[in-house]
Amino acid sequence: MFAVKPLSPFKSEVSGPVFHLPPPASGYGRRSRAVVGRRSKVSGGGGWVRAVVSGGDNKTVEAEKPVDGKDSNGSLPSSSSSSSSSSSSTSGKIDVRAVISIRKKIRQKLVDKIADSLESFMNGIGQGIILQLVSEDVDPVTQSGKTIESSVRGWSPNPPQHSYVAEYAADFKVPQDFGCPGAVLITNLHGKEFHLLGIVIHGFGEGPIHFPANTWIHAQKDNPESRIIFRNQAYLPSQTPAGLRDLRREDLLSIRGNGKGERKRHERIYDYALYNDLGNPDKDDDLARPVLGGEERPYPRRCRTGRLPMRTDPLCESRIEKPHPVYVPRDETFEEIKQDTFAAGRLKALLHNLVPQIAATLSSSDIPFKCFSEIDKLYIDGLLLKDEEQNEAKANLALANLMKEVLTVGERLLKYEIPAVISRDRFAWLRDNEFARQALAGVNPVSIQILKEFPILSQLDPAVYGPPDSALTKDLIGQELHGMSVEQAIEENRLFIIDYHDMLLPFVDKINSLSDRKTYASRTILFYNPAGILKPIAIELSLPPTPSKPWNKRVYTQGHDATAHWIWKQAKAHVCANDAGIHQLVNHWLRTHASMEPYIIATYRQLSSMHPIYKLLHPHMRYTLEINALARQSLINGGGIIEACFSPGKYAMELSSAAYKSVWQFDMEALPADLIRRGMAVEDPSAPHGLRLILEDYPYADDGLLIWSAIQEWVESYVDHFYSDARSVMSDVELQAWWDEIKNKGHYDKRNEPWWPKLDSKEDLCTVLAVMIWTASGQHAAINFGQYPFGGYVPNRPTLMRRFIPQEDEPEYEKFLLNPQHTFLTSLPTQLQATKVMAVQDTLSTHSPDEEYLGQVNQLHGHWISDDRVLELFGRFSSKLEDIEKIIDERNKDKRLKNRTGAGVPPYELLLPSSGPGVTGRGIPNSISI
Repeated sequence: MFAVKPLSPFKSEVSGPVFHLPPPASGYGRRSRAVVGRRSKVSGGGGWVRAVVSGGDNKTVEAEKPVDGKDSNGSLPSSSSSSSSSSSSTSGKIDVRAVISIRKKIRQKLVDKIADSLESFMNGIGQGIILQLVSEDVDPVTQSGKTIESSVRGWSPNPPQHSYVAEYAADFKVPQDFGCPGAVLITNLHGKEFHLLGIVIHGFGEGPIHFPANTWIHAQKDNPESRIIFRNQAYLPSQTPAGLRDLRREDLLSIRGNGKGERKRHERIYDYALYNDLGNPDKDDDLARPVLGGEERPYPRRCRTGRLPMRTDPLCESRIEKPHPVYVPRDETFEEIKQDTFAAGRLKALLHNLVPQIAATLSSSDIPFKCFSEIDKLYIDGLLLKDEEQNEAKANLALANLMKEVLTVGERLLKYEIPAVISRDRFAWLRDNEFARQALAGVNPVSIQILKEFPILSQLDPAVYGPPDSALTKDLIGQELHGMSVEQAIEENRLFIIDYHDMLLPFVDKINSLSDRKTYASRTILFYNPAGILKPIAIELSLPPTPSKPWNKRVYTQGHDATAHWIWKQAKAHVCANDAGIHQLVNHWLRTHASMEPYIIATYRQLSSMHPIYKLLHPHMRYTLEINALARQSLINGGGIIEACFSPGKYAMELSSAAYKSVWQFDMEALPADLIRRGMAVEDPSAPHGLRLILEDYPYADDGLLIWSAIQEWVESYVDHFYSDARSVMSDVELQAWWDEIKNKGHYDKRNEPWWPKLDSKEDLCTVLAVMIWTASGQHAAINFGQYPFGGYVPNRPTLMRRFIPQEDEPEYEKFLLNPQHTFLTSLPTQLQATKVMAVQDTLSTHSPDEEYLGQVNQLHGHWISDDRVLELFGRFSSKLEDIEKIIDERNKDKRLKNRTGAGVPPYELLLPSSGPGVTGRGIPNSISI
């Protein structure tokens, strides 16, 4: 919603006789949320619409108006001027015009055009939309804001600024003591909803008054209550003009709902629910999944839909399967361009998933890759269907109609782009330094931490999981340091660890009981050598202890012979599979998508759209509830893509819940705090951002701190503008209710944790807001949009492993020695699993053409706030981001930074603020929109 360079405001072409309107009814008084006593009669060639408005003296004022816009002689009356200096023929009143902008479909079918024509006609004759202006001043009789009502009548014969925007107008004769309008009540008399972009009121002395909306207006038949649209002036609760106080409270109450009943598509109700909709035991017992949320399996709350319970499990909510949509509040749904982009992604996934089945005569889903060239074919020509495959697919009746659609799409959708990780050097993934580089500049650069002491100890219960000591001993590590002592390496901050042992070990036996899944709990030690290169030097892979093997840990090192080389490659692949699962379920889904959802729900429920903090956060909430609902429907659900393609399988979301219980902490989601916690940075007042990185060449952290600092500076200046001191924060009733609800409802299972900020100072507020904005923008961008660039090449980042590493006393070991490549490839995901997850990663890494990036304002939403100082501060933020982009570009050319430059090394661009559409591997959207 915000812009790097302020874009031209949306102009309503309203002047002179553009709109042909009859004189409006006038008078103000008691406000009504429903339509105010309207009746109509039509006779002969022209009819009359009677508008009834309650006056301040409780007397009824009636004005008859011809529906065809002509006076009694049949001539068109002159349009009222929008200038404040124009005076009405009625003494003491001014002519005011409200211009409303409605967004139509961009790609219209014939039926849409017919419907638009009918709606345009109904609006033109005053039978479509009713507006009621509400003043900021109080009527002494009603003790509420003064009101005046009129119908939208007339349309513009001139082409609008955008072909998909229609403009209409309503004229008012407003008493001169009416005051400034602060809200508009809008009633939709049409049979269906419409999308309101905004309302601009002309005729008051202060110039055009903007009421930004970007909202769906429900039809009166669905809900008799009118919608409230506030002007673009920010008010703290205590500053709310007297005439708007009731409306401010009423609007918030209407959004919260009552927690009962099933939500309907047109509603804007925000409420909380457990994750009790992931399983489907009514369909299959094997699809039963535990409820997430509660003492046993804590989890953030999701948006409530209120669907009926499952027949076989009343604690679980019944499911809605594709293509039917899962409820989200109406304004959270994808707009048309986003819908088209996402639909194209689904089609691409469908095509990719069909190909392996076609190649296998539609009979098998467990075909492994037999050689690396089969993987290469995915990007060259392997997905282009041959004539015999087309004929074979068409012959299958179940797929006949589908394949007709497939084969008319064209070859482009049938071919994968070459992932960035192999686009410059197809063998880079084999090298140890590339494995380590991706821990700092890959898609999951948030797991690596410094290693400061030996022995490495587990925190799990030794009675269940065996002795806590790691097999990665000090002596063993010392052998891999090429003459440097372990003490020296620790002293010089040269040892690092990626430790998934405690998070995974409780799930290992469960995962290994699944068909075609084999996993270990892993620890990886990395060494930053004197040449300035980070490399893995030892990997520990553990299984839970058994009576025959109470010590079930093995350590692998690089070695120097061919056998050791291939085993080391398999050990790294197991680590990558673990990393892919933790990345997807914890660092990506839990720490961004799931944790952000309660912040969004609480913001709508507790902060009025007039509240300055609502206005600050609003662009960072776009599309998140919708993408999360789609994920619950198809990605993280029982039997969904995540379960099918990632190591944890059916235990995926239980693992995510365990991580929430053990590691998620709000205050540690701030980038500086996270870096310090992992030992990757130390506080240093003399360093930029007050932090000194332990590894200077850490692209995610280095670029991330630039983005974090820009966000923090913008937030601090914004908060300083609206809050004078700590008391103003503590006395803000909406703000305190918002923060209380986030802790005690949205993150209910963590409500008693001591680390929650108190929100009793401006500093607390700035930290909270910076964490939320960073999570929705920079953090999500860094760990999402690299999924296909890094994960699109399966050997580089397998999402699961299907075989254990063969041991010398096992029959498989001889087969491994004879054909190590076959052993390696058959350990990777099958062709079907690989292409399925590649298609999903491709979709999730794609920017929609309507994406709104950090520091940008959508052209149609330019009037988001009426405050010159705030716009100036935002302009500084936008300029800062432009400067950051230049800094990152220069860093990517610095030959000293080996994790960004060098032969075949892709630059680190995931935190470049801007991007075009598509899979670009760069760009920071304002919100979690994919």
